[in-house]
Amino acid sequence: MKHSLSKWLTTFALLSINGLAYASTDEENIRALLHQYENALNASQTEKIMSLYGEQSVFMPQHAPAQIGEVTIEQAYISVFNTIKLNVQFTIHNVEIIGNTAWARTSSAGKTTILAANVVVTESNNELFIFEREQGKWKIHQYLFATSQPRS
Repeated sequence: MKHSLSKWLTTFALLSINGLAYASTDEENIRALLHQYENALNASQTEKIMSLYGEQSVFMPQHAPAQIGEVTIEQAYISVFNTIKLNVQFTIHNVEIIGNTAWARTSSAGKTTILAANVVVTESNNELFIFEREQGKWKIHQYLFATSQPRS
């Protein structure tokens, strides 16, 4: 009996440790994806941003209809980058993972250059990202942001 209990406890401990390592790796991968998104956003790299989105994704920018699917999301980013140049830094507040779905709450702050007027304004947003694991990789599935500092 002692041998069986000991074997069971050892197996349980190993599964728990492996599960924590897997979860930790998932969180690290999602945090890395968010940093890639931040860098691509600041560099106005539509192609890089699109590589971070998954299939059948949704981008929900403030003051605009939801952009659904690859073509409309790509067009939205092209329009954004033709209008403004971002220089923002993300703060990742939390990442939660359940199975093949995860979400992260972030905020961003920095400067935005309005290209047509060559005017620099402060920028500050709250963001919610929902991720799905697709073919073993985390991808942005839904993304929503709203300003936390309205322009006057």
